[in-house]
Amino acid sequence: MEVSSDPDALLVTRILAGDESALGVVYDQHAGLVYGLARQVTRDEQIASDVTQEVFTYLWETPDRVDLSRGSLRTFLAVLAHRRAVDEVRRYARRSRAETASALPEAEDGPEAHVVAAAAQNWRTQHLSALLGRLPAEQRTAVRLAYYEGLTYVQVANALGIPEGTAKSRLRAALIRLRALLTDEAREAIS
Repeated sequence: MEVSSDPDALLVTRILAGDESALGVVYDQHAGLVYGLARQVTRDEQIASDVTQEVFTYLWETPDRVDLSRGSLRTFLAVLAHRRAVDEVRRYARRSRAETASALPEAEDGPEAHVVAAAAQNWRTQHLSALLGRLPAEQRTAVRLAYYEGLTYVQVANALGIPEGTAKSRLRAALIRLRALLTDEAREAIS
Protein backbone atom coordinates (compact mmCIF):
# COMPACT_ATOMS: atom_id res chain seq x y z
CA MET A 1 0.00 0.00 0.00
CA GLU A 2 1.35 3.38 -1.02
CA VAL A 3 1.48 6.03 1.70
CA SER A 4 0.36 9.46 0.55
CA SER A 5 1.92 12.72 1.63
CA ASP A 6 -1.42 14.52 1.20
CA PRO A 7 -2.55 15.65 4.68
CA ASP A 8 -6.23 15.01 3.85
CA ALA A 9 -5.47 11.50 2.62
CA LEU A 10 -3.43 10.77 5.73
CA LEU A 11 -6.25 11.94 8.00
CA VAL A 12 -8.86 9.92 6.13
CA THR A 13 -6.61 6.85 6.25
CA ARG A 14 -6.20 7.30 10.01
CA ILE A 15 -9.98 7.67 10.44
CA LEU A 16 -10.49 4.51 8.38
CA ALA A 17 -8.18 2.78 10.85
CA GLY A 18 -10.34 3.98 13.76
CA ASP A 19 -8.01 6.74 14.98
CA GLU A 20 -10.26 9.08 16.98
CA SER A 21 -7.51 11.69 17.28
CA ALA A 22 -7.53 12.06 13.49
CA LEU A 23 -11.23 12.84 13.65
CA GLY A 24 -10.41 15.42 16.32
CA VAL A 25 -7.86 17.05 14.02
CA VAL A 26 -10.39 17.18 11.17
CA TYR A 27 -13.00 18.59 13.55
CA ASP A 28 -10.61 21.28 14.81
CA GLN A 29 -9.73 22.26 11.24
CA HIS A 30 -13.21 22.27 9.72
CA ALA A 31 -15.90 22.54 12.41
CA GLY A 32 -16.12 26.32 12.00
CA LEU A 33 -16.74 26.00 8.28
CA VAL A 34 -19.32 23.23 8.72
CA TYR A 35 -21.18 25.09 11.47
CA GLY A 36 -21.04 28.39 9.56
CA LEU A 37 -22.52 26.88 6.42
CA ALA A 38 -25.24 25.09 8.38
CA ARG A 39 -26.03 28.27 10.32
CA GLN A 40 -26.24 30.31 7.12
CA VAL A 41 -28.65 27.84 5.50
CA THR A 42 -30.83 27.05 8.51
CA ARG A 43 -30.65 30.43 10.28
CA ASP A 44 -30.88 28.48 13.55
CA GLU A 45 -28.02 27.85 15.99
CA GLN A 46 -29.38 24.59 17.41
CA ILE A 47 -30.11 23.07 14.03
CA ALA A 48 -26.68 24.19 12.80
CA SER A 49 -25.08 22.47 15.81
CA ASP A 50 -27.06 19.31 15.08
CA VAL A 51 -26.03 19.39 11.42
CA THR A 52 -22.38 19.85 12.45
CA GLN A 53 -22.60 16.81 14.70
CA GLU A 54 -24.27 14.79 11.93
CA VAL A 55 -21.55 15.71 9.43
CA PHE A 56 -18.68 14.60 11.67
CA THR A 57 -20.57 11.48 12.79
CA TYR A 58 -21.09 10.62 9.12
CA LEU A 59 -17.37 11.12 8.45
CA TRP A 60 -16.49 8.85 11.39
CA GLU A 61 -18.97 6.14 10.39
CA THR A 62 -18.33 6.19 6.63
CA PRO A 63 -14.83 7.58 5.92
CA ASP A 64 -14.70 5.36 2.85
CA ARG A 65 -17.25 7.73 1.23
CA VAL A 66 -14.63 10.50 1.03
CA ASP A 67 -13.35 10.69 -2.55
CA LEU A 68 -10.32 12.96 -2.52
CA SER A 69 -9.99 12.65 -6.30
CA ARG A 70 -13.10 14.85 -6.53
CA GLY A 71 -11.88 17.53 -4.12
CA SER A 72 -10.38 18.23 -0.73
CA LEU A 73 -11.67 17.01 2.62
CA ARG A 74 -12.76 20.60 3.27
CA THR A 75 -14.86 20.55 0.10
CA PHE A 76 -16.37 17.17 1.00
CA LEU A 77 -17.37 18.41 4.45
CA ALA A 78 -18.74 21.70 3.08
CA VAL A 79 -20.91 19.94 0.48
CA LEU A 80 -22.13 17.47 3.09
CA ALA A 81 -22.93 20.27 5.55
CA HIS A 82 -24.86 22.22 2.93
CA ARG A 83 -26.88 19.19 1.86
CA ARG A 84 -27.73 18.22 5.42
CA ALA A 85 -28.72 21.80 6.28
CA VAL A 86 -30.97 22.06 3.21
CA ASP A 87 -32.54 18.73 4.15
CA GLU A 88 -33.30 20.10 7.63
CA VAL A 89 -34.87 23.25 6.20
CA ARG A 90 -37.04 21.15 3.88
CA ARG A 91 -38.03 18.83 6.73
CA TYR A 92 -39.05 21.83 8.80
CA ALA A 93 -41.06 23.28 5.90
CA ARG A 94 -42.86 19.97 5.32
CA ARG A 95 -43.67 19.65 9.03
CA SER A 96 -44.99 23.21 9.12
CA ARG A 97 -47.17 22.63 6.07
CA ALA A 98 -48.47 19.38 7.53
CA GLU A 99 -49.22 20.99 10.89
CA THR A 100 -50.99 23.90 9.22
CA ALA A 101 -53.02 21.60 7.01
CA SER A 102 -54.00 19.31 9.87
CA ALA A 103 -54.78 22.05 12.39
CA LEU A 104 -58.53 21.83 12.78
CA PRO A 105 -60.56 24.12 14.98
CA GLU A 106 -61.79 22.78 18.31
CA ALA A 107 -65.23 21.16 18.34
CA GLU A 108 -66.60 23.82 20.65
CA ASP A 109 -65.73 26.48 18.08
CA GLY A 110 -68.79 25.42 16.13
CA PRO A 111 -69.26 24.51 12.49
CA GLU A 112 -68.49 28.02 11.25
CA ALA A 113 -64.92 27.70 12.58
CA HIS A 114 -64.25 24.93 10.05
CA VAL A 115 -65.46 27.20 7.27
CA VAL A 116 -63.21 30.04 8.48
CA ALA A 117 -60.18 27.73 8.77
CA ALA A 118 -60.80 26.29 5.30
CA ALA A 119 -61.23 29.76 3.84
CA ALA A 120 -57.98 30.95 5.45
CA GLN A 121 -56.07 27.94 4.10
CA ASN A 122 -57.62 28.48 0.67
CA TRP A 123 -56.62 32.16 0.73
CA ARG A 124 -52.99 31.27 1.66
CA THR A 125 -52.84 28.71 -1.13
CA GLN A 126 -54.28 31.13 -3.69
CA HIS A 127 -52.02 33.94 -2.49
CA LEU A 128 -48.90 31.77 -2.80
CA SER A 129 -50.06 30.53 -6.21
CA ALA A 130 -50.50 34.14 -7.32
CA LEU A 131 -46.98 35.02 -6.14
CA LEU A 132 -45.54 31.96 -7.85
CA GLY A 133 -47.41 32.98 -10.99
CA ARG A 134 -45.37 36.19 -11.05
CA LEU A 135 -42.14 34.21 -11.40
CA PRO A 136 -40.65 33.26 -14.77
CA ALA A 137 -41.85 29.81 -15.87
CA GLU A 138 -38.49 28.07 -15.38
CA GLN A 139 -38.17 29.42 -11.82
CA ARG A 140 -41.78 28.54 -10.99
CA THR A 141 -41.28 24.97 -12.21
CA ALA A 142 -38.08 24.55 -10.17
CA VAL A 143 -39.82 25.87 -7.02
CA ARG A 144 -42.76 23.52 -7.47
CA LEU A 145 -40.44 20.52 -7.85
CA ALA A 146 -38.21 21.44 -4.91
CA TYR A 147 -40.72 22.73 -2.38
CA TYR A 148 -44.00 21.08 -3.29
CA GLU A 149 -42.63 17.72 -4.40
CA GLY A 150 -39.63 17.74 -2.05
CA LEU A 151 -36.97 17.08 -4.71
CA THR A 152 -33.29 17.86 -4.11
CA TYR A 153 -31.26 20.15 -6.38
CA VAL A 154 -29.91 17.10 -8.20
CA GLN A 155 -33.40 15.65 -8.67
CA VAL A 156 -34.73 19.02 -9.90
CA ALA A 157 -31.85 19.24 -12.37
CA ASN A 158 -32.52 15.70 -13.61
CA ALA A 159 -36.27 16.30 -13.88
CA LEU A 160 -35.74 19.44 -15.92
CA GLY A 161 -32.76 18.13 -17.91
CA ILE A 162 -30.50 20.97 -16.78
CA PRO A 163 -27.17 21.14 -14.94
CA GLU A 164 -27.33 21.06 -11.13
CA GLY A 165 -25.81 24.55 -10.91
CA THR A 166 -28.57 25.90 -13.14
CA ALA A 167 -31.21 24.30 -10.91
CA LYS A 168 -29.62 25.92 -7.85
CA SER A 169 -29.46 29.29 -9.58
CA ARG A 170 -33.12 29.13 -10.62
CA LEU A 171 -34.24 28.24 -7.11
CA ARG A 172 -32.08 30.93 -5.52
CA ALA A 173 -33.35 33.57 -7.97
CA ALA A 174 -36.95 32.47 -7.37
CA LEU A 175 -36.61 32.72 -3.59
CA ILE A 176 -35.01 36.15 -3.86
CA ARG A 177 -37.86 37.30 -6.12
CA LEU A 178 -40.53 35.85 -3.80
CA ARG A 179 -38.91 37.57 -0.81
CA ALA A 180 -38.97 40.88 -2.70
CA LEU A 181 -42.63 40.40 -3.68
CA LEU A 182 -43.61 39.64 -0.07
CA THR A 183 -41.63 42.62 1.20
CA ASP A 184 -43.33 44.91 -1.33
CA GLU A 185 -46.75 43.61 -0.25
CA ALA A 186 -45.92 44.16 3.40
CA ARG A 187 -44.84 47.73 2.68
CA GLU A 188 -48.07 48.38 0.76
CA ALA A 189 -50.15 46.94 3.59
CA ILE A 190 -48.47 49.21 6.15
CA SER A 191 -48.78 52.42 4.13
